[in-house]
Amino acid sequence: MKSVRSRKDKVVLDTSLFVNPDVRNDFGDSPTEALKGFLAIAEQIPSLDFYMPSSIFMELMNFVDQRKVPGRFLAIIHQKSPSTHEMTCPAFFLYELIEDIRDRINKGLRIAEKAVRSAAKDDEREIIKGMRKSYREALREGIIDSKEDVDLILLAKELDALLVTADQGAVTWAEKLGIRWLLPGRFKDYLLSFSDGNEEK
Repeated sequence: MKSVRSRKDKVVLDTSLFVNPDVRNDFGDSPTEALKGFLAIAEQIPSLDFYMPSSIFMELMNFVDQRKVPGRFLAIIHQKSPSTHEMTCPAFFLYELIEDIRDRINKGLRIAEKAVRSAAKDDEREIIKGMRKSYREALREGIIDSKEDVDLILLAKELDALLVTADQGAVTWAEKLGIRWLLPGRFKDYLLSFSDGNEEK
């Protein structure tokens, strides 16, 4: 009887899996230990191929102690940039991105207007602090706002892979593009479902 997992599945990994202190603790207390903890499990799962865009890989290297990262890291996690010159992108992606950016700019303007109106009666430092927080939430949360985010999404789309990220913007656009995704908090359970003997030979 053939295993339902006989086909190799692909997984695209984000830096947040190892760097974000809210999600990395399943694998380790620091980025370096989290990476080592992941590798110890991943190398036991031959039915999964793990990928990381080159931009994400370079970003991760800024957070880990490279002297303590095992050499097998490069054999287990494949560096691959998306084939940006060969891929096509649906027009709705551009339309929705522009619409989202315009809405966020308008929110930012309203936040600035509110801060100006408060200037005469509130403490300047508190106004700036509140404005920065509100502005960041309005313009940065839930949007793809970096080259690394785009690389993640495009690579997962190209490979028909599972995307593992804590970035809400990447998750939002993965949904729009029909990309499978998983939050890091469930990732260790996902891996163990392959390595705990449930995977048929």
